[in-house]
Amino acid sequence: MLGAGVVGLCCAVSLQKDGHSVTLVDRMDPGTGTSFGNAGLIQIDAVVPIATPGILGNVPRMLLDPKGPLVVRWRYLHRIAPWLAKFVLAARPDSVERISMALASLLDSSNDAWLELIKAASAQEVWRQSGELHVYRKKEAWDAAQSTHELRRRRGSLLEDLTVDEMRQLEPALSPELYAGVFTPNANSITHPLHLSEKLFELFRRNGGEFVKDNILRIETGSDGEPSQLVGEHEPRTLDALVIAAGAFSKPFAKSAGTSVPLDTERGYHLWLPDPGVEMRRPIIVGDHRFGIVPMTGGIRLVGTAEFAGLELPPYWDRADILAELAAPFVPGLNLDGAERWMGYRPSLPDSLPVIGRAPGRKDVYLAFGHGHLGLTMGAVTGQLIADLAANRTPAIDLAPFRAERF
Repeated sequence: MLGAGVVGLCCAVSLQKDGHSVTLVDRMDPGTGTSFGNAGLIQIDAVVPIATPGILGNVPRMLLDPKGPLVVRWRYLHRIAPWLAKFVLAARPDSVERISMALASLLDSSNDAWLELIKAASAQEVWRQSGELHVYRKKEAWDAAQSTHELRRRRGSLLEDLTVDEMRQLEPALSPELYAGVFTPNANSITHPLHLSEKLFELFRRNGGEFVKDNILRIETGSDGEPSQLVGEHEPRTLDALVIAAGAFSKPFAKSAGTSVPLDTERGYHLWLPDPGVEMRRPIIVGDHRFGIVPMTGGIRLVGTAEFAGLELPPYWDRADILAELAAPFVPGLNLDGAERWMGYRPSLPDSLPVIGRAPGRKDVYLAFGHGHLGLTMGAVTGQLIADLAANRTPAIDLAPFRAERF
């Protein structure tokens, strides 16, 4: 198993449940990479792809507005241009509808899959039946969001429109200077993503799993074309079968296994507030700017927005600081003293769908990456699907929309 983030951990314990012996390999400790810094949201209503009609007209703003929810760094534009072309094509109305249905097929099973894992890992204390409160300060933002609200409702999501007074009854720390909001009661959240990963890793170890910390450099194949060894900075590891679940770092590994995918990176930032000065009960999603204000164990995390800048450019820490500026009008009592910045790498495909399935032309190579903003949400169901494939069971979900060769 290549990758010990939340998707890799879910795949590992699901395979163990079927009796497989599993070794996790990662250059970082389990759950300490991108999985550490996410918003902790189980977003079963997130059936709207990132690319929607009208996105082409927003590309100049993506290049020029450093405070926007989606930004392209100029230095990376030449690298991301082919990806952006596919991204724009995915924004056609017929594509959005198709992608939305594919997302829903995974999301409809995400809660049940997680509850099964939460019970197995004795992790009930990190699971929160919280719902999500989406808030809007400007009428223009509320009006612009109605098409996405309608799409969610078409997919069966329960969305409750709220007045400002109703929102403040749920979350008194919210500003009275808001316009309207939506509550999604069926969404859930995690009290801290790292604590969940730790519980999953404990389950993995109890089930006899081995963890190897190594920076894998390449995958070697045998005479039959199947991967035979992981070669890193330490002793090579012999393979019987391989799951590639290395998130944003999966592309070269997939290529060495014979699969080419247009995987790129949406860099996400968060600002951790250890002494936030307010009490909140549930995640707040700021619809005007598309980021979250999320209470967690030990503080509040301001998290979200996306930046296309690859894996190599240095962090642009203003992206984290901007979150404090944007949050202030919504939760005016937030205390920013001691705020800590973080940046991670979301694995992103232009159609907002992950790659889940066997590698084309390979019998014992499985792909589980590219979940974008929904790695945590889809982690448990992805693990079940990979286990089904390894056991030659017919998955309960049609995996055709998620095949690697769709590009």
